[in-house]
Amino acid sequence: MTSAVTVGEGVDSPYALSHLDALESEAVHIFREVAGEFERPVILFSGGKDSIVMLHLALKAFTPAAVPFTLLHVDTGHNFPEVLAYRDRVVAEHGLRLHVASVQEYIDAGKLRERPDGTRNPLQTVPLTEAIQQHRFDAVFGGGRRDEEKARAKERVFSLRDEFSQWDPRRQRPELWQLYNGRHAPGEHVRVFPLSNWTELDVWQYIAREDIDLPEIYFAHEREVFQRSGMWLTAGEWGGPKADETVETRLVRYRTVGDMSCTGAVDSDATTLDAVITEIAASRLTERGATRADDKMSEAAMEDRKREGYF
Repeated sequence: MTSAVTVGEGVDSPYALSHLDALESEAVHIFREVAGEFERPVILFSGGKDSIVMLHLALKAFTPAAVPFTLLHVDTGHNFPEVLAYRDRVVAEHGLRLHVASVQEYIDAGKLRERPDGTRNPLQTVPLTEAIQQHRFDAVFGGGRRDEEKARAKERVFSLRDEFSQWDPRRQRPELWQLYNGRHAPGEHVRVFPLSNWTELDVWQYIAREDIDLPEIYFAHEREVFQRSGMWLTAGEWGGPKADETVETRLVRYRTVGDMSCTGAVDSDATTLDAVITEIAASRLTERGATRADDKMSEAAMEDRKREGYF
């Protein structure tokens, strides 16, 4: 999309929207469009930066009324405690309703098996799809962005999923002039991505402009970590470190937040938003490409999971 939307003549017009204003306007339009088209929308909210920005936009879209959607979090059981505490604090602050689908409960019930590598991110698909079916959600907001990963770059803002929550790229619909087609058959639903056209840098610049509170692990802090597959992972009950992996204390921060078993930290001394923005602007790797082991399982790891129902 273009970097700015203007009304009037010339780039210096007092009616010109900034790049962030244009992105915000598009996202607010998407939220309101879903509210008008669907009966039971839900926002996926993990306490990660993208879902935090998405919730902030939803609050803006409907103020002074309440957000007309519930929240859903698929808890792997290996989430960062700081992020879960943030999630619960925000839910209480805004009086929101939160559904939690627990991977651990599925493992305890024998519906899922632990992976040998201890990674639970790929195990989120079944709890997610069953929660959608159980609560009859017909539109599910996700914080996915096209710049994150090439499979996500293929997806439209409104992404149709069949009755098994599976994604078929051949069923993608055109979205000319910001016209979104939410038509779906009984049992199907639509995944909705309001941040689709944002970049990681856009997200951080918007967080700075709006002064949005974040979990502290997004900023540089001392943490005990060990190296595996070129990433700094946090030790935990999920299976790390192994006997030949040495734990050390380093100054790190997280660019993205997921399961502790597959989300790596990066060396950083960025303790402020300005410092983080400078760091991201200089990076040539997306946050998922640099710090998510679950995306490195195969060349098409993300696309395979999306076809099965993952975000």
